[in-house]
Amino acid sequence: MEIEIKLNKEKLKGFLTIPLKAAGIILFAHGSGSSRFSKRNQFVANFFNKKGIATLLFDLLTEKEEAKDQYSYKFRFDIDLLSKRLIIATKWVEKNIKKLKIGYFGSSTGASAALIAASKIKNVKAIVSRGGRVDLSLKYIPNISAPTLLIIGGNDQVIIDLSKKAYEKLSCIKKIEIIEGAGHLFEENNALEKVAFLSANWFLKYLK
Repeated sequence: MEIEIKLNKEKLKGFLTIPLKAAGIILFAHGSGSSRFSKRNQFVANFFNKKGIATLLFDLLTEKEEAKDQYSYKFRFDIDLLSKRLIIATKWVEKNIKKLKIGYFGSSTGASAALIAASKIKNVKAIVSRGGRVDLSLKYIPNISAPTLLIIGGNDQVIIDLSKKAYEKLSCIKKIEIIEGAGHLFEENNALEKVAFLSANWFLKYLK
C-alpha cells in the first residue's frame, strides 16, 4: 500500500507491505539519487516479504528536493538530512505500526544515514548495509547497539577498505559478508539474491 509521511508542509511518499504474522519491519534507506522505486531495493523487499518480514520503502527526499537534486546533487550526500528523515519515518512506524520491531536496510550513502539514525534511536533491533558508505558515519558508529551486518561486493575494493575501518569501531554484534565476484551495485548473476538471503537471515535472527 502507498503511504505518506508528513514533513512540515511537504511529505515523504512510501510503499508499505505487511505480511501476515510479520516478524518485524525493515525501513529502507536508499543510496545516492535513488528512491522508493529502486529496482534493487524492491527486489530485496519482495524477498523479505516472502520470508514474513514487513517493509517500508520510502523517499528520503520530498518531490521538490528530488527535482532540485537531479541537477544540483544538493541533497543526496547530505547524510545528516537523510538520517533525520529516517528518524522521522521510524517515529511514523512507531506511531502507526506499534507491534512490529524495527530494522534498517541501507545501501550506499543510505547505509551511513541508517547507522547515524540507529545511534540515536535505541529500539532499532538490527541493521544491514549493502555496499554502504559507512565511513561517512564513523563518529556515530561507537554508539550503535543493534547487531550490524556489512555486505560488500568482492570486487568493490574501495568499499571493502572503508568498511574495515568502520567495522573496527563497531562495539555491537557485527559481521562482514563479502560476496565474491560482485561489484558495488551487485548486478552480477545471483549477487543480489545472496544479499537478500543473507539480510533476511540476519533480520530473522535479531528481530526478536
